[in-house]
Amino acid sequence: MSLRHALLGLLWTKPSSGYELVGRFEGSLGNAWHASHSQIYPELARLREEGMAEVVGEGPRNSRTWAATDAGRAELRRWLTETEPNRSIRNETGVRWFVLFLLDPDDRRAVLERELAYVDEEAARLDETRTRIDADGGSAFRPVVDLGIRMDAVMQEWLREQIDATREP
Repeated sequence: MSLRHALLGLLWTKPSSGYELVGRFEGSLGNAWHASHSQIYPELARLREEGMAEVVGEGPRNSRTWAATDAGRAELRRWLTETEPNRSIRNETGVRWFVLFLLDPDDRRAVLERELAYVDEEAARLDETRTRIDADGGSAFRPVVDLGIRMDAVMQEWLREQIDATREP
């Protein structure tokens, strides 16, 4: 994933401080990618050097509010419309599910139940995010939150089916 493009997208929708970006990143893209302060701040500096982001405000304790520039929005548009995504994704969960069926039913059920608990928590978090977005008057990211909710529903159904299958003779 391109951290710079994720940040440009977040800054396009709303100017933010680095601290706010960390929270917005986690709240919107956290299920796809994790980015820490130590990754975000240097990338903001690079975006500024390249003319794709600018400081539009300064606050207490040297905080800066950043926004995407026209060049940044053009770069995000170019990246979305002219490049193909890297579709080779490492997914440890996918590997675990691939080999999960080598376990005996009791162990398999325990792993599946743990995974279902995680997906249930993620679904609740996304539902809270959707509620917050709606209360704030909407967001360009609402369709992506809806997609996450649908994906979680499919995963919950599949996990329940697999758990039930461990109970069959």
